[in-house]
Amino acid sequence: MTRLIVHAEGPTEEAFVNEVLSQHLYHLGYTDVSARIIGKKRQRARRGGIVPWQIARQGILNHLTRDQGLHVSTLVDYYALPHDWPGLNDAPSAPTISDKAQAIEDALLDDVSVAMGTSFNPNRFVPFVMMHEFEAMLFSDCPTFATAIGQSDLSPSLQAIRDNFASPEEIDDSPDTAPSKRIEALHPAYQKPTMGLLAAQSIGLQAIRNECPHFAAWLHRLETLP
Repeated sequence: MTRLIVHAEGPTEEAFVNEVLSQHLYHLGYTDVSARIIGKKRQRARRGGIVPWQIARQGILNHLTRDQGLHVSTLVDYYALPHDWPGLNDAPSAPTISDKAQAIEDALLDDVSVAMGTSFNPNRFVPFVMMHEFEAMLFSDCPTFATAIGQSDLSPSLQAIRDNFASPEEIDDSPDTAPSKRIEALHPAYQKPTMGLLAAQSIGLQAIRNECPHFAAWLHRLETLP
């Protein structure tokens, strides 16, 4: 019996795990899949986003320690990740987008493994860093994305953005041109928690994994745990 909890950056990522990812994994032998938002509400509100690593780390360690049969993962955006997260300083020099995320994921695994001690099975912790943020996945199928948010006329504009990059995961992460910023520029009324989830549900995991290689690698890793 394989059980998984995903420490997610925010309510959209939490809903994605609970409403989309979980349904896929249940068919593969998982008995429980759920997400929790990283950090306490007041900690997130004070910073306005993902919390520092020490706070996130404590929650991960608590779950791994209290439940020896539990697998733990993360779903956090590379965009605006706090500077104290392990591996973040090395990531910019990595040659590819996936290598950037992998540098952080490897450092997170090393940090957690050291904290857990020599008897820890590292397969129980599967960190994942989304490149560059959750909205990148929605560019996996621009016509479906546009229709799902009730703006089918935006499909050509969304597709034009997508076509400038080898994959949606490569859409850059500056404060003005990150995936979410590009979407908001086209559709100022875009609401991430509701529209993001609705679009992800409509697009489906298969289309996302076909377009987003780093996400596909994470999904494959989760699929093989049972």
